[in-house]
Amino acid sequence: MELILIRHGLPVRRDDSSDPDLSVEGHDQAGRVARWLAHEGADAVWSSPMRRAVQTAQPFAAHLGHDIALHEGVAEFDRDSGSYVPTEVLKRENYEAWLAMANGNLDIDVEAFSAAVVGALEEVIASHPGQRVAVFCHGGVINVWTAHVLGLAPRLFFEPGYTSVHRYMCSRAGQRNIVALNERAHLRESV
Repeated sequence: MELILIRHGLPVRRDDSSDPDLSVEGHDQAGRVARWLAHEGADAVWSSPMRRAVQTAQPFAAHLGHDIALHEGVAEFDRDSGSYVPTEVLKRENYEAWLAMANGNLDIDVEAFSAAVVGALEEVIASHPGQRVAVFCHGGVINVWTAHVLGLAPRLFFEPGYTSVHRYMCSRAGQRNIVALNERAHLRESV
């Protein structure tokens, strides 16, 4: 089966909630990724229950006439932090905190987070043999799943762009392969 992970669009900053809505730019990005993927279709659309992921999934699911299935296991690691600062804002305003995050110094159990993500995505894979499934999620989710597929220790090691597309082939026999990471052609001005 083909598993497609899509990171959410740009959310607004929230100092009082770790579950923000998409920004105006984020909604534009969601529309662009929906149009980009529309020609491929999908047999199912899944999402993190967090607002920014669901709002990113909505245009694609609507285009296909699918409902969005939610899975708690693909929610972001910071879901209970109480605030949300986009990574580029964090880098600009608090470089030390951004650097700590980039170096994997997080106040979370990365192994437990990875186990939850891998378990959730394996459930999605098992539910859709031979199909193409789109899962709208978060940068941390994409990182730990990719590390898992590569056989690396769970970690955050690259920066998926907003509404970036990440493709994996997943066989019934358990093989997991990366097809593409960080596709962002849909964000070019001419698209």
